[in-house]
Amino acid sequence: MTQPYLTPKGITEHEIEIKRSRFVCTLAPVRSEEEARGFVAGCKARYADATHNCSAYVIGGDRRLQKADDDGEPGGTAGTPMLETLLRRGLGDVVAVVTRYFGGVKLGAGGLVRAYGSAVGKTLDLAPLAEMVPARVMTVTVEHVQAGRLENDLRASPYEVREVGYGAEVAFLVAVREPDLALFPDWVATLTAGRAAVEPGETVYLRGA
Repeated sequence: MTQPYLTPKGITEHEIEIKRSRFVCTLAPVRSEEEARGFVAGCKARYADATHNCSAYVIGGDRRLQKADDDGEPGGTAGTPMLETLLRRGLGDVVAVVTRYFGGVKLGAGGLVRAYGSAVGKTLDLAPLAEMVPARVMTVTVEHVQAGRLENDLRASPYEVREVGYGAEVAFLVAVREPDLALFPDWVATLTAGRAAVEPGETVYLRGA
């Protein structure tokens, strides 16, 4: 079964200092790899005078797409601990960029791992997070004579109407959270006197109720 995950509600930035090096973490919600790459590029342009701009991102509720970049730091000492922190904290659809201004004191591999992981962790502690829960897109098909009332009831309900298609019949694409899936067909049947067809579709994620 698909699992809920957390994602930032907006951009959060936080700075820590370790042995005179400044680590500025910028955290943001993203929905695609293209969006994540664009955000990283924007941070690199904004902090072009920094020693390093390391990054990590996780796309999708299944965390299938994961990328990390050390941006010149020793391999595995920056992007990897950043990514591991995001995954350990249950984040998805998120990008983190940690900008380092070198303070003149080398931290060593272990020190860098702790510093970059800590920069992300402390920023997550401050960031407002939203829970995203799995849902299914259900197709509800009815005759035109019933469509108006059903649409009103759907839009007044906790279910999310994503699209309405008009043809020989009217088809509603409705996102239903997993805990409500067993009840939804009966709810529709009661409203339509059993004259609606309900078909399950793809899995998506919605903000928790």
